[in-house]
Formats: sequence, structure tokens, C-alpha cells
Amino acid sequence: MDLRDLLQQVAQYGASDLHLTEGMPPIFRINGDLRPSEMAPLTREDTRRLIYGVLNDAQKVKFEETHELDLSLYIPGISRFRVNVHQQRGSVEAAFRVVMLQIRSITELGLPPVVSYLAEKQNGLVICTGPTGTGKTTTLAGMVEHINNRRRCMIITVEDPIEYLFTNKMAVVKQREIGADTPSFASALKFVLRQDPDVILIGEMRDLETIATAITAAETGHLVISTLHTPDAAQTIDRIIDVFPPYQQQQIQIQLSGCLQGIIAQQLIPRKDAEGRIVSTEVLVATEAVRSCVRDHRTAQIPTMLQTGSQYGMITMDRSLKDLYMRGLITYEEAMLRARHPADFAEL
Repeated sequence: MDLRDLLQQVAQYGASDLHLTEGMPPIFRINGDLRPSEMAPLTREDTRRLIYGVLNDAQKVKFEETHELDLSLYIPGISRFRVNVHQQRGSVEAAFRVVMLQIRSITELGLPPVVSYLAEKQNGLVICTGPTGTGKTTTLAGMVEHINNRRRCMIITVEDPIEYLFTNKMAVVKQREIGADTPSFASALKFVLRQDPDVILIGEMRDLETIATAITAAETGHLVISTLHTPDAAQTIDRIIDVFPPYQQQQIQIQLSGCLQGIIAQQLIPRKDAEGRIVSTEVLVATEAVRSCVRDHRTAQIPTMLQTGSQYGMITMDRSLKDLYMRGLITYEEAMLRARHPADFAEL
């Protein structure tokens, strides 16, 4: 059994992920569902051999020291992959996520036009949120490519690992990878403001220092685009504020209210009309009323702002789900499973 053959099957099946775990055959995630292959279960030696076969010496040393490793992998003729190597009950295991070679536009991704509007902002903070595996990185790539096609500027990305590869067009895009080019998000952001950026992409805002630096960069005339693992706009605001100690939270509310431009929350849903999944989005645009809610930490009012802000391009998740259902793209059952307020959604 060869890893290249397995990754070739990932491409053939249209899978989004490949999992290698001891005691199970290789497992593919197809349209959101886990599907074991028909191969023999992997032994501990099998998983180690397959995974170590794609690591260089430095990566092996790092993994054996920390038992955690993120990397990007390019297999010519197949695709790029984001790889996480980890240990589970002493066994070396891994998850491979497909990264498409072609960067799709905001329109091709099925995102609403307001996402293009947010990408064209000259400064401020735009956050893409959602659970793991809902296409946040793909959305960010679409936004960066939108800027790359339209604006003469310097774009600097900080990623762990680098996934989509950009070609300089109107913009100059510099991509820095955690581990290979810089030790951490916080370290990279400490120096990024000295590198003359106009747009900064942060793969993920993981800790207080990274979030604080991102807000500072957004306040000082840069467009900052990043992700958080939060389910909706209101909880994204709460998460950012709550990561700071209590004595700093009032100041952060003021700073965030001043620099926030928008929040895009998304889910991926199995299609009814074809193979694959389709994105459903909630979009919050930072109007003066929204900024006031953030400044006073009245996030309970954000859902109301979303419902009444359609003239600004805002959309609730339930409204997006309704639109997909009415167009025959998803089933009613799938929509109900993902609705924020199922009772209200049924009335829609």
C-alpha cells in the first residue's frame, strides 16, 4: 500500500479528507460523511510507515519532540493537502485535507455579493467563522484573490501551514508559514507591520496575543482578514472580548467596535441536486448600530441587527438556508438540522 495511491483515490472519489488510524482501513470523508475504504485495517507499523514516508528529517524530529505536526504536502498530478500528524494511544496517525489547486472566486464559491464588498475594504477587521471543515480557508483565499485581481497592494499571509498558493497579479502576495518562515502567529504579527503590508491574512486567531495584534493592525490602516472557530457573529464578538482579562475588556470593546468591518459565518451542507456540498452563510456588516452594540457589549441584539440589516447586505443563517431550500439545492431536513432557530425557520 502506497500513500500516493491513497491520495489518488481521494481525488478520484471527490473526498475532502483522508484519515489514517490504527485498526481501521483508510477512511475517506465524502460529502461530509466518513466512508471506510475496502482495504485491510492498518496496523501501527502501517500508519507510521505511510506517514513518515512524506516527512523530511526536520519534520520527523519536531513530531517526535511534540507529538503534533502541521504541514502542507503537494503531490504532483494529484493535489495539495493540509496534513495534521498526531499520536493516538501511542500510534502515529494523520488527517489529510484536500486543498484545491485552483483558487475559486467569491461568486464561484456561492458566497453572497456582500463578501466582495468586505474584501474591498481598505482597512479594518473581517472575520470568517464556522466549525472545522466548513470552508473558511477557501473563503479567505477567494477574498485574497479578489483583492489580488483588483488592487495594487502588498498582501502578507501568515498560515499554519500554507494551503492555497497565490500568484502575484495586481498585488504582491507574500506567504509565510509557521515553523518554516516564522516561529508563531504572534511572532510573525509582531514584525509584519514593518513589512509595509496593506492587507494581512492571519490563518487563525488562536490566542490573546494574536487577537490583540490583529486588532491593532486593523486600527492602524490595514485590512486584516482572519478566522475563528465560532458558530455565529454574536458568539464571535463574545469570544474575542472574553479572551482578554476583565480589566481590558472595556477597552477591547471600544477598539473592536471601531475596527470591525464584518463577520462571515458559514456551514457546508450536502447538496440535493448534485454531488458535493454547498455553503450557507450568515453575514454581519458593521453599521453604526452594530458598532454601538459591540462597544456596549450588547451582543444579544446582534441577531435582530442581522434580521433588519438586509439593505446593508446582511443575512441570517436561517434566511440563507431558506434560500437554498427554495432553490431546490438542499433538502428541508438538512436545512432544519442546521437552522439557528428551527421553530422560526419552519415558519419562514
